Amino acid sequence: MMSERVVITGMGAVSPLGLSAEESWQNALAGVSGIGLITQFDTSDFLVKVAGEVKNFDPTNYMSARDARRQDRFEQFAVAAAKEAVEQAGLAATEINSERVGVIISSAIGGLGSLEEGSRTLIESGPRRVSPFLIPMLMPNGGAGLTGIEYGFQGPAFSVASACASGADGIGVAWMMLKLGMIDVAVTGASESTIAPVGVAAFDRLGAMSRRTIGEMTPQPFDKARDGLVMGEGAAVLVMERESHARKRGAQIFAEFGGYGSTSDAYHITAPAADGAGGARAMRLALESAGVNPDEISYISAHGTATPLNDAAETQAIKAAFGDLAYNIPVSSTKSMTGHMMGATGALEALFCVRAVSENVLPPTINYHTPDLECDLDYIPNQARETPVEIAISNAFGFGGHNAVLLIKKYRA
Repeated sequence: MMSERVVITGMGAVSPLGLSAEESWQNALAGVSGIGLITQFDTSDFLVKVAGEVKNFDPTNYMSARDARRQDRFEQFAVAAAKEAVEQAGLAATEINSERVGVIISSAIGGLGSLEEGSRTLIESGPRRVSPFLIPMLMPNGGAGLTGIEYGFQGPAFSVASACASGADGIGVAWMMLKLGMIDVAVTGASESTIAPVGVAAFDRLGAMSRRTIGEMTPQPFDKARDGLVMGEGAAVLVMERESHARKRGAQIFAEFGGYGSTSDAYHITAPAADGAGGARAMRLALESAGVNPDEISYISAHGTATPLNDAAETQAIKAAFGDLAYNIPVSSTKSMTGHMMGATGALEALFCVRAVSENVLPPTINYHTPDLECDLDYIPNQARETPVEIAISNAFGFGGHNAVLLIKKYRA
């Protein structure tokens, strides 16, 4: 690959913690929980009652009412997060070659709510009542396509689907394209909105979800009492650029994107390998691609879903990757506050890593009270921690055995 560095110049987010990257980050540092009772449908017949919903989101703040009606909620999130990131980076205000701007905004599942509604319409009212916009509303690449159309970006535009690693893998692919010189700028991240009846029911039937409700502590990553994930939704987008391109146009640089590792467990379609070997290998590959030694890592943003199997396997993976150093590296799961945003979760956690290395503060794992012998690392319990942060890695693991790890560095000119 070419030697030129890749930097991050813009960030945008819509999450259970806020309607911007700044609000989401500040609430994460404050240990605010974004979990509440599900409002998007009637949960009377459901065992699962809570989720990390995006609150007070009005799509007409980002697009016309006509366009909003023709977009799924996950696409609206993608457009909103991309708008914030593009504006912060100043892309629309500076003269750039639109053919050299790629848009890689991923989704694991796409417009699940629209698909469910369209299926219901078909059954209840017949095929002629199905919306002509159903296909564009459900396709997982919709967020990437709509963002490219919004700004006239004519470089590569697509979505990566690797379950809950989708956002991280998409960002990693964008980095590789920048390093190879295929593009100068990437608008990259992920969006997801699966808090729909079929989504909640299906994940619950897998045995993956917490059935606790308001007033009961959930989710609890790495805690002995953890009982499953809580579904979240939202989007996060980064603007990444070749360093020379960013400096030439005078962009503010927040951090350097240093490396990426991707592996497969080749073990089970939903369960992680108990020894964490695939995740450990992805972490080592991320370090190797960045030319970084294990003792240089300041923080690990964990996948940390709060399922019994995942948290134990990820702890094993961190130990396998770092050996005894693992006990000296702070680890936290912001899913304790956002819930699990499925394909979008890796993108938001990468954004949080950018903020961590640029501001020297680490977000906590809230709801952590009872240590587990299988999870015995430093999980930054309940309160943010101010500390020097030079290099952070972000883990994202997904069904199918997918493991993606991103490495973010403090930028030094």
